[in-house]
Parts: sequence; C-alpha cells; structure tokens
Amino acid sequence: MDTLAFGRVTLTLPGLDEPGLYLSNIQTLVSSRGVVQDFQYADAQLRSLELDNTRLITGRITHLRTAESRLDEVRLNSVEFDSVDLGNAQWTNSKLSRVVFRNCKIMGGALAGLTVEDVLFENCKLDYSTFEKIRTAGPVVFSKCSLVEAGSHDSDLSGTVFSDCVLRLTEFGKGRYKEADLRGNDLSSIRGLTNLTKVRIDPGQQADLAQALVAELDINLGDG
Repeated sequence: MDTLAFGRVTLTLPGLDEPGLYLSNIQTLVSSRGVVQDFQYADAQLRSLELDNTRLITGRITHLRTAESRLDEVRLNSVEFDSVDLGNAQWTNSKLSRVVFRNCKIMGGALAGLTVEDVLFENCKLDYSTFEKIRTAGPVVFSKCSLVEAGSHDSDLSGTVFSDCVLRLTEFGKGRYKEADLRGNDLSSIRGLTNLTKVRIDPGQQADLAQALVAELDINLGDG
C-alpha cells in the first residue's frame, strides 16, 4: 500500500490505483445491503445526502456537492474524497480508516463520535466546524487546511499533525493533545492554550503562544 510521511508520522493511503483493482461507476451511495464496494461516484449535485448504517469500502468520490448532509454510523475503509463539498455536514458515530479528503469543504460541519486512523485532510476548508469526541486510533494529518474558528471538544487528538494550516481563532477545548505536532503554523490567535500540554512546537513559535495567551486572558498592555 502507498504511504505518505509527515515528520515522524506515516500515513497508509487508500491505494486505489493498485494493479488489478477496478472501480465501477455508480449513481448513488445508498445501498439496500448497506455496503458499497469497489466504486467510483462522481459529478453529483444533491439537495441532501443521508447515509445511515452504511459501509463504503475501496472507492473514490469526486466533485460531489450537497446542500446538506447527514451521516450516522458510516464506516469508511480505503476511500478518497476529492473536490467534495459536504454542506452543513452532521457526521456522527462513524469509523474512518485509510481515508483521504483532498480539496474538500466541510464548512460549519458537526463531527461527533468519530474514530479515525490513517486519515489525511489535504487543502481542505473546515472553517467553523466542530470536532466533538473524536478519537484517533492511528495517524491523522491536516495539511494546508483552513480551520478558522473551528473547535475541538472532548476529543483525543494525540499525535495529530497540523502542517501549514490556518488556525485563526481555532479552539482546542478540553481533551487530549499529547504529541500533537503544531510546527509550521501561525499559533498567535489559537484558543485553549492551557489544554495543549505536551504538544510539539518550534522554538520560534513561543512568541506566537505568548501573543495568543495575552489575547485569551484579555490582558491589557500599557505603561500607565
């Protein structure tokens, strides 16, 4: 299987271009059996997308746009999303393994109760989204993503990599972030600094954290 390294973290990718693998074109992600496998779903514009108790195994989803989406108890294994807009996504109680989101939008989404491993978000817009009770069971990377005013709450993001991301007013609420890698990002306006114990930063980012702390504590600086 293909792999991709980010510092000390190595992701296992879906590997959808392996010899002998054929992906069939499908017209819907909904299946009466609850399983969709070896598939390719492309160029769809939907008013809404609703998936419940569904397994998507070995497939590619491209150029999908939904006004709203609701996914509950959806298991993804070896799936790639490219140029997908999941409008107002409500995504709950699911497991994602070997999944790539590339050039995607999940703006204002609510993701809760997800277990994730070998998941890559690359060049995605996740602004104003909330991540609640997310658990990392393996490597997770956000690369070149925008997380403006996004928030993590009661989550275990230990070891997660944030690489070259926009973290303006991003909130790291109560949770576990041990060994999360925040190097290479502007941290001057992040929130929830007291929860970021044992994370990894560059020496030059200490000034960013000081600036963020002053703002979070509403400290006034002045001579008089």
